[in-house]
Amino acid sequence: MVTAKFKVSRRSEMGWATEIELTPDYAQGRNAEWAEATPAGMIRLTIKNELAAKQFTEGAAYTVTFEIDPPS
Repeated sequence: MVTAKFKVSRRSEMGWATEIELTPDYAQGRNAEWAEATPAGMIRLTIKNELAAKQFTEGAAYTVTFEIDPPS
């Protein structure tokens, strides 16, 4: 399992959906353990559900967890 802090760097309302762009959050030493090896990254989401899109506030930081799914 790998965790990282990402922050919402951009929200774009497209009429039919909201596009959310998250970039690594390095404030106050966050992500320090992997920042040197992987200094860049981006997660882009296109969300049609308005209530779900409202959960992502521009500038807010989120912890993202990456886990390997076992084969089905």
